[in-house]
Amino acid sequence: MQTDLHFPTTSSPTAAPSVAQVLRYTYGLIPIVAGADKFTNLLTNWEAYLNPGLVAMLPFSAHTFMLLVGIIEIIAGVLVLWRPRVGAWVVMAWLIAIALTLITSGRYLDVAVRDLAMAVGAWSLARLSGGVHPHH
Repeated sequence: MQTDLHFPTTSSPTAAPSVAQVLRYTYGLIPIVAGADKFTNLLTNWEAYLNPGLVAMLPFSAHTFMLLVGIIEIIAGVLVLWRPRVGAWVVMAWLIAIALTLITSGRYLDVAVRDLAMAVGAWSLARLSGGVHPHH
């Protein structure tokens, strides 16, 4: 049985910039929120996601490590909002690093897959930000 799927397409020259803008806010604000939550743990207990092997190697507590992670995530989010062409690459690399850490721990593999999918979105933003120039 053959099924022909027809998806609406747009040839609007403004489609790419608007997609880039949505991605910019998404990959800017989510790291800022997640980073700030490292200080409150309102969304989750972030320390539970740490690879036990990594925790054993830390010269300080897991809590201190997560506070540092929070600061890095806030900076990465601000960088995406300020300079998406650069910030998107940083967020992409950060998401891949988190996913690899989760994979090597053998825990939270669903989150690792989600972070890898999110890394693709960050890559998309980086590509769109490098090639999209708004018309003046």
